[in-house]
Amino acid sequence: MDTTRAAVLLLPGLLCDHTIWQAQADGLDDIADVSIADFSQLDDLTDMARAALALVADDPSGRPLDVVGHSMGGRVAFEVWRLAPERVRSLVVLDTGAHPAGPDEAASRQTLLDVSAHVGMEALATDWLPPMVHPDRCDDLSIMAPLNAMVMRSTPETHARQIRALLHRPDATALLGTITVPTLVIVGRQDGWSPIAQHEQITAAIADARLEVVEDSGHMVTVEQPDEVTRLLRDWLVDRP
Repeated sequence: MDTTRAAVLLLPGLLCDHTIWQAQADGLDDIADVSIADFSQLDDLTDMARAALALVADDPSGRPLDVVGHSMGGRVAFEVWRLAPERVRSLVVLDTGAHPAGPDEAASRQTLLDVSAHVGMEALATDWLPPMVHPDRCDDLSIMAPLNAMVMRSTPETHARQIRALLHRPDATALLGTITVPTLVIVGRQDGWSPIAQHEQITAAIADARLEVVEDSGHMVTVEQPDEVTRLLRDWLVDRP
Protein backbone atom coordinates (compact mmCIF):
# COMPACT_ATOMS: atom_id res chain seq x y z
CA MET A 1 0.00 0.00 0.00
CA ASP A 2 1.47 3.34 -1.10
CA THR A 3 0.59 5.65 1.78
CA THR A 4 1.68 8.71 -0.23
CA ARG A 5 -1.43 8.29 -2.37
CA ALA A 6 -4.66 9.90 -1.22
CA ALA A 7 -7.55 7.67 -0.14
CA VAL A 8 -10.58 9.18 -1.86
CA LEU A 9 -14.15 8.17 -1.14
CA LEU A 10 -16.63 9.27 -3.84
CA LEU A 11 -20.29 9.43 -2.83
CA PRO A 12 -22.97 9.59 -5.57
CA GLY A 13 -26.28 11.40 -5.51
CA LEU A 14 -29.88 10.44 -6.07
CA LEU A 15 -30.26 7.72 -8.75
CA CYS A 16 -26.56 8.06 -9.58
CA ASP A 17 -24.12 5.18 -9.87
CA HIS A 18 -20.36 4.96 -10.37
CA THR A 19 -20.59 6.49 -13.84
CA ILE A 20 -21.37 9.91 -12.41
CA TRP A 21 -17.80 9.87 -11.06
CA GLN A 22 -16.04 8.01 -13.88
CA ALA A 23 -14.18 10.99 -15.30
CA GLN A 24 -12.91 11.96 -11.86
CA ALA A 25 -11.95 8.39 -10.90
CA ASP A 26 -9.95 8.11 -14.12
CA GLY A 27 -8.42 11.55 -13.69
CA LEU A 28 -7.25 10.86 -10.13
CA ASP A 29 -5.95 7.36 -10.76
CA ASP A 30 -2.27 8.35 -10.76
CA ILE A 31 -2.42 10.13 -7.37
CA ALA A 32 -5.21 8.45 -5.41
CA ASP A 33 -6.85 5.18 -4.48
CA VAL A 34 -10.50 5.82 -5.30
CA SER A 35 -13.54 4.02 -3.90
CA ILE A 36 -17.07 4.76 -5.16
CA ALA A 37 -20.00 3.98 -2.88
CA ASP A 38 -23.24 2.30 -3.96
CA PHE A 39 -26.38 3.54 -2.18
CA SER A 40 -28.95 1.75 -4.31
CA GLN A 41 -30.16 -0.58 -1.55
CA LEU A 42 -30.29 1.93 1.32
CA ASP A 43 -32.99 4.27 2.59
CA ASP A 44 -31.18 6.22 5.32
CA LEU A 45 -28.36 8.74 4.96
CA THR A 46 -26.60 7.61 8.12
CA ASP A 47 -26.68 4.01 6.90
CA MET A 48 -25.22 5.26 3.62
CA ALA A 49 -22.37 6.88 5.54
CA ARG A 50 -21.74 3.63 7.42
CA ALA A 51 -21.69 1.69 4.16
CA ALA A 52 -19.25 4.18 2.63
CA LEU A 53 -16.92 3.88 5.60
CA ALA A 54 -17.14 0.09 5.40
CA LEU A 55 -15.78 0.27 1.83
CA VAL A 56 -12.44 1.51 3.14
CA ALA A 57 -12.40 -0.27 6.50
CA ASP A 58 -9.80 -2.79 5.31
CA ASP A 59 -7.14 -0.22 4.37
CA PRO A 60 -4.18 -1.47 6.46
CA SER A 61 -2.48 1.93 6.33
CA GLY A 62 -5.34 3.63 8.14
CA ARG A 63 -4.98 6.64 5.85
CA PRO A 64 -7.40 9.49 6.56
CA LEU A 65 -10.00 9.95 3.87
CA ASP A 66 -10.75 12.69 1.41
CA VAL A 67 -14.53 12.37 1.32
CA VAL A 68 -16.18 13.74 -1.82
CA GLY A 69 -19.97 13.82 -2.18
CA HIS A 70 -22.27 15.07 -4.93
CA SER A 71 -25.86 16.14 -4.23
CA MET A 72 -27.33 13.48 -1.89
CA GLY A 73 -23.77 12.22 -1.58
CA GLY A 74 -22.74 15.59 -0.15
CA ARG A 75 -25.28 15.09 2.61
CA VAL A 76 -23.81 11.62 3.17
CA ALA A 77 -20.36 13.22 3.41
CA PHE A 78 -21.61 15.34 6.30
CA GLU A 79 -22.89 12.15 7.94
CA VAL A 80 -19.46 10.54 7.49
CA TRP A 81 -18.04 13.50 9.41
CA ARG A 82 -20.71 13.11 12.09
CA LEU A 83 -19.95 9.40 12.50
CA ALA A 84 -16.18 9.29 12.14
CA PRO A 85 -14.44 12.68 12.10
CA GLU A 86 -11.15 11.00 12.99
CA ARG A 87 -11.24 9.21 9.61
CA VAL A 88 -11.59 12.40 7.56
CA ARG A 89 -8.67 14.41 6.15
CA SER A 90 -10.82 16.72 4.04
CA LEU A 91 -14.34 17.13 2.70
CA VAL A 92 -15.47 18.10 -0.77
CA VAL A 93 -19.18 18.64 -1.39
CA LEU A 94 -20.72 19.45 -4.76
CA ASP A 95 -24.20 20.77 -5.59
CA THR A 96 -25.66 19.83 -2.23
CA GLY A 97 -27.35 21.18 0.89
CA ALA A 98 -27.43 20.88 4.67
CA HIS A 99 -31.01 21.92 5.46
CA PRO A 100 -33.80 19.48 6.40
CA ALA A 101 -36.76 18.70 4.15
CA GLY A 102 -39.15 21.60 3.72
CA PRO A 103 -42.93 21.47 4.13
CA ASP A 104 -43.64 21.09 0.41
CA GLU A 105 -40.81 18.73 -0.49
CA ALA A 106 -42.66 15.47 0.12
CA ALA A 107 -45.45 16.43 -2.27
CA SER A 108 -43.09 17.53 -5.04
CA ARG A 109 -41.01 14.38 -4.72
CA GLN A 110 -44.14 12.21 -4.68
CA THR A 111 -44.98 13.44 -8.16
CA LEU A 112 -41.76 11.91 -9.48
CA LEU A 113 -42.18 8.79 -7.34
CA ASP A 114 -45.53 8.26 -9.06
CA VAL A 115 -43.83 8.53 -12.44
CA SER A 116 -41.17 5.92 -11.65
CA ALA A 117 -43.65 3.56 -9.98
CA HIS A 118 -46.45 3.74 -12.53
CA VAL A 119 -44.86 4.81 -15.82
CA GLY A 120 -41.26 3.67 -15.48
CA MET A 121 -37.68 4.80 -15.21
CA GLU A 122 -37.44 6.01 -18.80
CA ALA A 123 -40.32 8.41 -18.17
CA LEU A 124 -38.70 9.49 -14.91
CA ALA A 125 -35.45 10.25 -16.71
CA THR A 126 -37.36 12.33 -19.26
CA ASP A 127 -39.09 14.37 -16.53
CA TRP A 128 -36.34 14.61 -13.92
CA LEU A 129 -33.07 15.06 -15.77
CA PRO A 130 -33.55 18.19 -17.94
CA PRO A 131 -33.91 20.56 -14.94
CA MET A 132 -30.79 18.99 -13.46
CA VAL A 133 -28.47 20.23 -16.23
CA HIS A 134 -27.57 23.56 -17.80
CA PRO A 135 -30.50 24.58 -20.04
CA ASP A 136 -28.26 24.53 -23.11
CA ARG A 137 -27.45 20.85 -22.54
CA CYS A 138 -30.95 19.40 -22.55
CA ASP A 139 -30.55 18.37 -26.19
CA ASP A 140 -26.86 17.42 -25.96
CA LEU A 141 -26.87 13.65 -26.40
CA SER A 142 -23.24 13.36 -25.30
CA ILE A 143 -24.42 14.46 -21.85
CA MET A 144 -28.04 13.34 -21.75
CA ALA A 145 -27.72 9.85 -23.22
CA PRO A 146 -25.36 8.57 -20.48
CA LEU A 147 -27.45 10.28 -17.79
CA ASN A 148 -30.65 8.74 -19.15
CA ALA A 149 -28.98 5.31 -19.31
CA MET A 150 -27.84 5.70 -15.70
CA VAL A 151 -31.33 6.49 -14.45
CA MET A 152 -32.79 3.62 -16.47
CA ARG A 153 -30.32 1.20 -14.86
CA SER A 154 -31.93 2.05 -11.56
CA THR A 155 -35.35 0.87 -10.37
CA PRO A 156 -38.51 2.39 -8.88
CA GLU A 157 -37.62 0.62 -5.63
CA THR A 158 -34.22 2.32 -5.47
CA HIS A 159 -35.87 5.64 -6.28
CA ALA A 160 -38.36 5.17 -3.43
CA ARG A 161 -35.63 4.14 -0.99
CA GLN A 162 -33.44 7.14 -1.75
CA ILE A 163 -36.32 9.60 -1.64
CA ARG A 164 -37.25 8.17 1.75
CA ALA A 165 -33.67 8.82 2.87
CA LEU A 166 -33.82 12.40 1.64
CA LEU A 167 -37.20 13.17 3.17
CA HIS A 168 -36.03 11.87 6.56
CA ARG A 169 -32.58 13.41 6.35
CA PRO A 170 -31.10 14.96 9.47
CA ASP A 171 -30.68 18.70 9.67
CA ALA A 172 -26.94 19.14 9.16
CA THR A 173 -26.94 22.91 9.61
CA ALA A 174 -25.55 22.84 13.15
CA LEU A 175 -23.10 20.11 12.17
CA LEU A 176 -21.34 22.43 9.72
CA GLY A 177 -19.89 24.47 12.57
CA THR A 178 -18.21 21.37 13.99
CA ILE A 179 -16.25 20.60 10.81
CA THR A 180 -12.57 21.22 11.49
CA VAL A 181 -11.00 19.80 8.33
CA PRO A 182 -10.39 21.71 5.09
CA THR A 183 -13.58 21.71 3.03
CA LEU A 184 -14.09 22.50 -0.64
CA VAL A 185 -17.59 23.50 -1.72
CA ILE A 186 -18.31 23.26 -5.46
CA VAL A 187 -21.46 24.32 -7.33
CA GLY A 188 -22.44 24.75 -10.95
CA ARG A 189 -23.24 28.34 -11.84
CA GLN A 190 -26.59 27.32 -13.37
CA ASP A 191 -27.61 24.76 -10.72
CA GLY A 192 -31.31 25.48 -10.33
CA TRP A 193 -31.88 22.72 -7.77
CA SER A 194 -29.08 23.60 -5.31
CA PRO A 195 -28.33 27.27 -5.99
CA ILE A 196 -25.13 29.18 -5.31
CA ALA A 197 -26.59 31.01 -2.29
CA GLN A 198 -27.11 27.66 -0.57
CA HIS A 199 -23.42 26.86 -1.03
CA GLU A 200 -22.36 30.29 0.16
CA GLN A 201 -24.19 29.54 3.42
CA ILE A 202 -22.45 26.17 3.76
CA THR A 203 -19.06 27.77 3.09
CA ALA A 204 -19.67 30.52 5.64
CA ALA A 205 -20.65 27.99 8.32
CA ILE A 206 -17.43 25.90 8.03
CA ALA A 207 -14.30 27.48 9.48
CA ASP A 208 -11.85 26.25 6.82
CA ALA A 209 -14.00 26.15 3.69
CA ARG A 210 -13.56 27.47 0.17
CA LEU A 211 -16.23 27.93 -2.50
CA GLU A 212 -15.64 27.24 -6.19
CA VAL A 213 -18.30 28.06 -8.78
CA VAL A 214 -18.03 26.02 -11.98
CA GLU A 215 -19.14 28.02 -14.99
CA ASP A 216 -21.60 26.73 -17.61
CA SER A 217 -22.92 23.88 -15.49
CA GLY A 218 -26.12 22.83 -13.83
CA HIS A 219 -26.56 20.33 -11.01
CA MET A 220 -24.78 17.43 -12.74
CA VAL A 221 -21.44 19.19 -12.59
CA THR A 222 -19.25 16.05 -12.62
CA VAL A 223 -20.48 15.12 -16.10
CA GLU A 224 -21.28 18.59 -17.45
CA GLN A 225 -17.80 19.95 -16.68
CA PRO A 226 -15.77 16.81 -15.94
CA ASP A 227 -12.35 18.29 -16.72
CA GLU A 228 -12.87 21.30 -14.47
CA VAL A 229 -14.16 19.20 -11.57
CA THR A 230 -11.24 16.80 -11.98
CA ARG A 231 -8.81 19.73 -12.02
CA LEU A 232 -10.30 21.14 -8.82
CA LEU A 233 -10.07 17.76 -7.12
CA ARG A 234 -6.49 17.12 -8.24
CA ASP A 235 -5.38 20.55 -7.00
CA TRP A 236 -7.21 19.96 -3.74
CA LEU A 237 -5.64 16.58 -3.10
CA VAL A 238 -2.13 17.73 -3.98
CA ASP A 239 -2.42 20.64 -1.54
CA ARG A 240 -3.38 18.42 1.42
CA PRO A 241 -0.53 17.76 3.90
